[in-house]
Amino acid sequence: MTESFPRQQARTRRFTLGLPRSFQISPAGDRVAFLRSRGGDDPVNCLWVLDVGTGAERLVADPAALGGDTALTEQEKARRERVREQAAGIVAFSCDSALTLAAFVLAGQVFVAGLTAAGPAPRPIPARPGAFDPRPDPAGQRVAYVCDGAVRVVTLDADEDSLLIGPDGADRVTFGLAEFVAAEEMGRTRGYWWAPDGTALLVARVDETPVSRWHIADPANPGRRPAEVAYPAAGTANADVSLVLAGLDGTRVPLPWDQAGFPYLVTVDWPPAGALIVVQSRDQRRMRLLSADPARGTVAVLREDTDKDWLDIVPGVPGWTGDGRIVWTADSEGAKRLLVAAPARLAEAAPATPPELQVRAIADTDGDAVLFTASASGDPASVGLWLHRPDGLVRLSRRGGVHSGRRSGGTTVLLSRSPEAPGVTVTARTDRRPGEEITITSLAELPTLPAPRPGLFTAGGREIRTALLLPSWHEPGSAKLPVLLDPYGGPHLQRVVAAQGAFADAQWLAEQGFAVVVADGRGTPGRGPQWDRAVAGDLAGPVLEDQVAALAAAADRCADLDTGRVAIRGWSFGGYLAALAVLRRPDVFHAAVAGAPVTDWRLYDTHYTERYLGHPGENGIAYDTCSLLGDAPKLRRPLLLIHGLADDNVVAAHTLRLSAALLAAGRPHSVLPLSGVTHMTPQEEVAENLLLLQVDFLRAALGMTPGVASLTGLETGS
Repeated sequence: MTESFPRQQARTRRFTLGLPRSFQISPAGDRVAFLRSRGGDDPVNCLWVLDVGTGAERLVADPAALGGDTALTEQEKARRERVREQAAGIVAFSCDSALTLAAFVLAGQVFVAGLTAAGPAPRPIPARPGAFDPRPDPAGQRVAYVCDGAVRVVTLDADEDSLLIGPDGADRVTFGLAEFVAAEEMGRTRGYWWAPDGTALLVARVDETPVSRWHIADPANPGRRPAEVAYPAAGTANADVSLVLAGLDGTRVPLPWDQAGFPYLVTVDWPPAGALIVVQSRDQRRMRLLSADPARGTVAVLREDTDKDWLDIVPGVPGWTGDGRIVWTADSEGAKRLLVAAPARLAEAAPATPPELQVRAIADTDGDAVLFTASASGDPASVGLWLHRPDGLVRLSRRGGVHSGRRSGGTTVLLSRSPEAPGVTVTARTDRRPGEEITITSLAELPTLPAPRPGLFTAGGREIRTALLLPSWHEPGSAKLPVLLDPYGGPHLQRVVAAQGAFADAQWLAEQGFAVVVADGRGTPGRGPQWDRAVAGDLAGPVLEDQVAALAAAADRCADLDTGRVAIRGWSFGGYLAALAVLRRPDVFHAAVAGAPVTDWRLYDTHYTERYLGHPGENGIAYDTCSLLGDAPKLRRPLLLIHGLADDNVVAAHTLRLSAALLAAGRPHSVLPLSGVTHMTPQEEVAENLLLLQVDFLRAALGMTPGVASLTGLETGS
């Protein structure tokens, strides 16, 4: 029997297993360390090294030979959830500055491994059980790690570790860990940084005493104690985060800044050129770049940016170039632009990129060069890889497609997705041999379904980037097709991209008999600050209007769309949007599947929610307007709500409160609770059957086949 697409997608973790990832390049550019499992259905990552000179790949560490990957610590489980990690084995590693030593964790045990051909074999070091986030010092002589809320250090030739800095008497204080909103919303998953000379560390002290405690139960196992999580919901207290210099000699120096005005610690960078710290105000309208002298406990403001709505956190900034300039980004002339300037001139620095480029992220600095990703303002679906040098800009990737990469020592690793092929191509190039490429082997499987052929177009006066996918077997004019909108539709995630593999789900849905429409409306990334900020104060109106506009444009473009049978499905923000659509526009949308939806923004976290809606104590009307709970009496279309009961990001209370409001209003609906499932639904059987159940529900709701929706008592037609 041919394997179904839902089964294949679940088994391969969305076709990511066997794909090379997590690249680090030596300063000389001669070696590339990376992770990859042994096959497209093998979830266990191994550590590999590529010899750039010969193109040979060498296995460095295989978890199967080191004791496997079981009994994850609670901190490791939380980290994997925050970064949506679905693989096993070695899922993260850190290296010394010369890329000669790697440190990683398996089952709470710290291992080190040599990365040169003559380096030592992988071995455990005397760290305590339950270790987390190990990081070698720059010289590769010691490894720091976190355990039980403390930072500990192991000297590699010693027989035991030592406590560097630990809980200082407060029950809810940790050292070396990132708090929830830093890991979930800011992209900061670490909480300590080595000094360039290896004599000290900058350590985050996190006091979660003020944060509300939520309790996530496992109703399928009532004998288990509910998990307690510190969850800073919108309008409530955040964790108190500070920095302290912890010297190996016992020195302790607090590193203060204006924490009342700038309570969010965004990131820290401490290369040899000097320590840089980024902090942000709670309303996210002010951001400061600080230079720090950790030994003296002093900071100075290098630059302050402001915006009337909010300031974005751009991955990879700040950074230092080899010639002593600072890398930063700023909004200018309708674009996110690169700044590269000496510290004294950074405050007034002119942009280094034109307004036609939207900078997405800074990938690396290499000598005086800056590697970054960016989109052309007129083509947000494509993401290019660029190199900035003092003499100008160079595009390293071909036009079109979605590209990313890393660079060091004149060697660039380039990851490319294209509109013509479903997979990811990974190559290495070195400036020493121009024109030559080394392919880094990918063992990832490719989807066994007809190649997606998305029709990409712009919809309406706002030029909403939209994709339309039809069944491969459909003959134009032969029959009307029910329509399924499949958006995310909100901040941080772009669905309409120039990469064939991004539309595998949508094409499979089309093969089930739907015309599938995917649209990136206002608030989605890639089109510049004005587009991003069009949802300021309103996460409901603009995003829903743009889905309706995209649907209308798709119907004008293709006469085979049956706009009398329109469904919408989504997960997370997309789930919110799906429920919003049937509640507020039942004239357009006839059924919805809402997975893990936010239904009341007062229940979501501070950093995300307050960025868009402000503080609920000051802008309560916006929260009321965007909440779905008040719309419950309006439901007259089939609605399926799906939620993982172990979700600690969008907690199940969102779905349960909407369901209660619908019940109180006498509105029939369906709820599918997922026992033991988190926000990312990592279990294979769950991922496979969720897709099948959604299609069954939607087909029944639109009258394509009899099924569960016909039992709801709600309208199924126009």
